[in-house]
Amino acid sequence: MTTPTPTPTPPPGPTPAPSLAAALAALEDVAVGAGVDATTARHEGESLAATVAEPSRGAFVDWCAETGRPTSAEAFQDAASRGRRYRAAPTASMSLLATTGSTHAPAYAAALGDVALAAAGLGTPDPRATGNAATAAAAQLSEPGGPGVRPAAPTLGEEVTDSLLQQLSVVQRRLAGLGSPLSAPIAGPPTGPTGGSPLATAPAAPEPPVGSEPAPEVPRRSVEELLAELDGLVGLADVKAEIHRQAAVLRVEGLRAEAGLKAATITRHLVFNGNPGTGKTTVARLVAGIYQALGLLSKGQLVEVDRSELVAGYLGQTAMKTAEVVASAAGGVLFIDEAYSLSGDQYGREAIDTLVKEMEDRRDDLVVIVAGYPLPMAVFISENPGLASRFRTTIDFADYTDDELVRIFAVMAAGAEYDAAEPVLARLRDVLAGVQRGPTFGNARHVRNLLEAAIGRHAWRLREVDAPTLEQLRTLDVDDLDAPAELLAPAVEVPAGVVDIVPPEPEPEPEPDREETP
Repeated sequence: MTTPTPTPTPPPGPTPAPSLAAALAALEDVAVGAGVDATTARHEGESLAATVAEPSRGAFVDWCAETGRPTSAEAFQDAASRGRRYRAAPTASMSLLATTGSTHAPAYAAALGDVALAAAGLGTPDPRATGNAATAAAAQLSEPGGPGVRPAAPTLGEEVTDSLLQQLSVVQRRLAGLGSPLSAPIAGPPTGPTGGSPLATAPAAPEPPVGSEPAPEVPRRSVEELLAELDGLVGLADVKAEIHRQAAVLRVEGLRAEAGLKAATITRHLVFNGNPGTGKTTVARLVAGIYQALGLLSKGQLVEVDRSELVAGYLGQTAMKTAEVVASAAGGVLFIDEAYSLSGDQYGREAIDTLVKEMEDRRDDLVVIVAGYPLPMAVFISENPGLASRFRTTIDFADYTDDELVRIFAVMAAGAEYDAAEPVLARLRDVLAGVQRGPTFGNARHVRNLLEAAIGRHAWRLREVDAPTLEQLRTLDVDDLDAPAELLAPAVEVPAGVVDIVPPEPEPEPEPDREETP
């Protein structure tokens, strides 16, 4: 009797991208293990997912379903607006984990990367969503301090960053609409040892056996290291000089206090003036680390917010909401972008009054940095005596030159594991030469939008390649920069006060709930 020949088992391929609901649940699990509030982690993940999926038609329907919300385009857009900063910088929780040297930082970054990947498949897949996912995941895998910096967190090896390439090839198959299953083998670096999603295979350091010596803590960076990182940023010569001066003054004052000498009262709060994309958030993150290294702050994390995260819908609720945000920044830096938007109405005034009180109550372990356009910021500071007495140092951020923007593009591309050769950079110079500059020009934000569009066109270009090679997955072509006109326009709205610095009209006060009416 002839023994039948067994059917060979095909080699396992990469696991399909997880659903957004599954990715968010995994993020919450990692957060709990890392000591991060699960609700905060989910909020970050939902915002990250919304900003990644924003270009995809109908994405808000899938996003609402995956997050368990009633279908609402408004809720989706609100989350996308909050999450746009995560396409260029780590989330607040990710920043805190990396700043404190937590061994859970790699796993949290990996979970955020999975959220970004899952979001790229919401709605009708769009190449721009692929670009958003690539740069957002790279931002989470980067060390606080700027785009393109390779992660220094423990156990965050090459398999994590390289896996981003393989994940994007999964998205490319989705874009192509091919009949092959998403789990088909793909050329590229191997998956993690568990055979699951590669980004999910960057676990936190294992718990040491009972009775063994605890793992040594990751040393925090020194002032010299942080200042060296500041000096390594593109451009910003005047900003660097002022931060160096501030660090020197604060260091000497600390030494005088230790020696028992009388120390002058120096306000540590700062005003950052500048157009969008001029590096204000990046420098704020470094300032947080510098102040922590000087012993002025206990944690050194950066919490970035805008008006929507400080102001509530009813009078009385704004004070509580603002106080909660300030409490989350205690021990670090609270960075308020477009702070001038708090001027001109009773809700904003309530937030400002609460902020001033909290700054006084937490003056020994909190630094506040407010940022925005120069003229509106001058009006904002002058409107409240409490602000004027606390924000005495203003740092101006100049616009980048074309050469500096090209260098920033190259750094961002390398941070997202893409290769942009000189012909691509030459094409970028031509594109930048044709862009009209003004107060709403996005600077580094503009070239990030160009990079995201190029990554999306790159994915679309490879949609019919069944097994793209590693080189193909990495290499951007000149044609990838020929994005549609709507992607080349600065995606920055003109805020109130840029053309006319008169504060905006007060928002109408909503009607109180009838149950609460006396």
